[in-house]
Amino acid sequence: MKHLLLLLFLLSTVHVATAQNSLTEDRKAILEVMKTQEKAWSQNDLEGFMQGYWKSDSLKFYGSSGITYGWEQTLANYKKGYPTKEYSGTLSFKLHDISKIENNSYWVMGEYFLKRSVGDANGIFMIIFKKIDGEWKIVADMSCG
Repeated sequence: MKHLLLLLFLLSTVHVATAQNSLTEDRKAILEVMKTQEKAWSQNDLEGFMQGYWKSDSLKFYGSSGITYGWEQTLANYKKGYPTKEYSGTLSFKLHDISKIENNSYWVMGEYFLKRSVGDANGIFMIIFKKIDGEWKIVADMSCG
């Protein structure tokens, strides 16, 4: 009986360690997407920035102007609002929370900071990442500044 209990304990420990490793790997991959977005945005490469988003008509962006549906429309809105490097500036994120929602989905809460010659712009966001075809993509974004 002692051996059975020891075996069950060891198996549960391995399962917990494996689950923790998976969470850590997921978070690292999500952070990498966001670092890539910071770099692309800061070069006024809005198409590069948008590579972090799900390229789908089902993408949702909710901001001060209301809800936008779809990758193409979200990109068009960014291009209209940030037409030049002076407007896009240099982007940095400050993350406050990355939490698992369910299998292959996380929310990320934080702040964004745009240092710009036309005046800085800062705000908060909550984005939802989902693993799609082996890649972490933003499927919903709520930002306000």
